[in-house]
Amino acid sequence: MNAATRPIVGILGGMGPEATVLLMSRIIALTPAEDDADHVPLLVDHNPQVPSRIKALVEGTGEDPGPVLADMARRLAGAGAAALAMPCNTAHVYVPVITAAVDLPFINMIERTVEQLAGMDLPNRRVGILASTAVQSLGLYDHALSNYGLTAVFPKNQADLLGAIRQIKRDARHPQAREIHRRVAGELLADNADVLLIACTEFSLIADAVPVGARVVDALDVLAAAICSFSRPD
Repeated sequence: MNAATRPIVGILGGMGPEATVLLMSRIIALTPAEDDADHVPLLVDHNPQVPSRIKALVEGTGEDPGPVLADMARRLAGAGAAALAMPCNTAHVYVPVITAAVDLPFINMIERTVEQLAGMDLPNRRVGILASTAVQSLGLYDHALSNYGLTAVFPKNQADLLGAIRQIKRDARHPQAREIHRRVAGELLADNADVLLIACTEFSLIADAVPVGARVVDALDVLAAAICSFSRPD
C-alpha cells in the first residue's frame, strides 16, 4: 500500500493522558520505517475531560462518559478517521455507544487481546488480570475468555489495584504503585495463573513491575499491533 493512502486511525484518548502517549510510542516502535511517511497516520482526540469511568461505574457518583465518547467518535470520523481505537480497557463498556454514533470499524482491544491469549499454551487455562475494579465487576474479560475455555483470575483485594491506579494518575513513577503491582502480580501467579494480563493502560506504564520470569500480555501492546495491521496491511 502506498504510504500516502494508508487509512487513518482515530484514537479516543486522554484516559489517561500518559497511556495515550504510550500507545502512540508503541505504534511508532512497531512500525518498520525508513522515513516519516512510512508511519501509521493517527488522529488523536486527547480528552482528559472524559468523565471518570471509576466514578460512573464503580462508585456510582459520576457523570455518564458515554455521550462524551460518542461526541469524540463523531469528531474523529468527521476529521477523516477510517477506524477507531481506544486505549482504555474500562471504557470498552461504552463501545456500543461509540459504534452507534459512527459508521466506522472499531479496533476492539479486549477482543484482540483475548484472541491472542486463546492462541497461547496455558496449561491451567487461567489468566491473571491486573486491572481496575470496574473490569472485574463488569465482566469485560471474563465473558470473552470463557468463550475460549479460559478463566479470569482476579486479586482478592481489588482495592489495592484501584489505589495503585490513582497513584499512577498522580505520578506514574511513584515506587508505591510499582510495589503494589509487583505484589499483586505475585499473588495471581501463586493462584496458578499461567499468564498475567495488563488490562489497565495505567498499568501499561509500569508493566515491567512484575516478578522475574512471569509471562505477560499487555493489552496496550495488542492494540498497538492491531492498529499497525489495520493501517499497514502490507
